[in-house]
Formats: sequence, structure tokens, C-alpha cells
Amino acid sequence: MITGGIATVFVADMDRAVKFYAELLGLELQYRFGNHWASVKAPGGLVIGLHPASEDNPAGKRGSITIGFSLDEPLEASVEHLRKKGVSFTGPILDDKEVRFAYFSDADGNEMYLNEMKQDWRKYAPGSSAAA
Repeated sequence: MITGGIATVFVADMDRAVKFYAELLGLELQYRFGNHWASVKAPGGLVIGLHPASEDNPAGKRGSITIGFSLDEPLEASVEHLRKKGVSFTGPILDDKEVRFAYFSDADGNEMYLNEMKQDWRKYAPGSSAAA
């Protein structure tokens, strides 16, 4: 059945968006077709398609999209690394029971977050003894 996917983000300026996702966030630029489309990929497999905004699909409409990024280091280290590159975070790190979050936006105002799991939730996946 389904083997993967892509989240499409509508952007006002392709050069600015590619710079944000590839250079500031450090995602791999897979390919770019001028100002018509670009794909960036996180090491864990998340693929984001960057597409020019239009009247039907405006860039940065608050609440229309949120992208979460998983981490391979402590949340504070990732926040500090990205702050040094110019990423602005909104508010303090939020601490939920199981997950910690740090929120930021891309250049068009699309909301994103970094998340740090407090425990290994794979043990609750279907088929594991803890999920039963």
C-alpha cells in the first residue's frame, strides 16, 4: 500500500524557502525545478515539497499547516544550533507529559516545531507487548 509521502508547503519566494529549509534547517535539497518546485528531505525520511503560492494556496496562512521535526540530540541543543543560524523561536520550550516542543516559523510564517520524546514510544506500536 502506501510506502511514503510528501508534505507540500506553499511559499512566496522559492529562493528564500530553499535557503531556509536546506541551509538553515540542514535538510537535503533533493531537486529543484526553477521556481516551480523543490523537494527537501530530512535524514529520517520526511520529505517536504516547496511549491509557489497561489490564490487558492496562499503562503503562510496561520493554522493551515504545521510540520514537526524529530531530533537526534537534546531539544535545547537543536534550538541553540538553529538560533545561531538565524531561526527565531516563538515562546519558551513547552513541556507536555510525554513530549517537549519548541515552535518556530519559516520565512512565510508556516508554523513548525521541534519535538523531543521523553521516552521510547515505539514500544507502544501495534504488535508490541506494551500496546496490548
